[in-house]
Amino acid sequence: MRRTLQAVPLVLCGLGLLHVSLVTDLYLRYVKEGMRPLLIATGAVLLLLGLASAVLDRGANSSDGHGHGHSGTPKVAWLLLVPALSLLCYAPPALGAYTAARQSAKPVVHQGDFEPLPSASPLPMTLSDFTSRVREDRGQAIKGRVVRMTGFVTPGDGDEWELTRLILNCCAADARSVKVRVHGGPVPPADTWVTVTGTWHPGGTLGTASAPVALDARTVTKVPRPTNGYQDALPPGESVAR
Repeated sequence: MRRTLQAVPLVLCGLGLLHVSLVTDLYLRYVKEGMRPLLIATGAVLLLLGLASAVLDRGANSSDGHGHGHSGTPKVAWLLLVPALSLLCYAPPALGAYTAARQSAKPVVHQGDFEPLPSASPLPMTLSDFTSRVREDRGQAIKGRVVRMTGFVTPGDGDEWELTRLILNCCAADARSVKVRVHGGPVPPADTWVTVTGTWHPGGTLGTASAPVALDARTVTKVPRPTNGYQDALPPGESVAR
């Protein structure tokens, strides 16, 4: 197989990486935002290598006057076309409820002392902040407070479900979940992004590991999926609450 054809997988892989990282925000479905420069650089290198291979092949063929190549490419190498074409034509969806339902929520550990909560009501919080307040704040400042959080829906048993966030350390392969069980209100479809307001669902001893990370919902509002869904962020338009 001629080197020109061998260059096709390299060119398409390079174009695919450049498409998801430079032209669109699709790369955020698979890696952290800080990985974007590396993806752009990798895509550019693959594209240049592919183009250089094709140019060198044409030059070699024109000099020998035959144009017959005798080197072959392993058939398995053409499997690279599958992910390359998928990135160009149909990018795989982001991780969601299917992944979250199959892993336990990771413990959230708060570092340092808790500061007084702002007086805002409802109080915007991340799922991690809510979890640490419920499990570790011996001052029980979260008790009776109306809070507002945003995440996607992971179905549970019966009328219960979990407000969920997936957080990346590096890429989608190491995603960990943070979950808040929701009681009351409607049960939205799986993977629906929602903003929930409510109060802590009593149980155990607040401020210890026996307290359930759960919410009695007052309102559940559907919201668009954020551009970067792999971070535990405040509801859209809200400032940091500590």
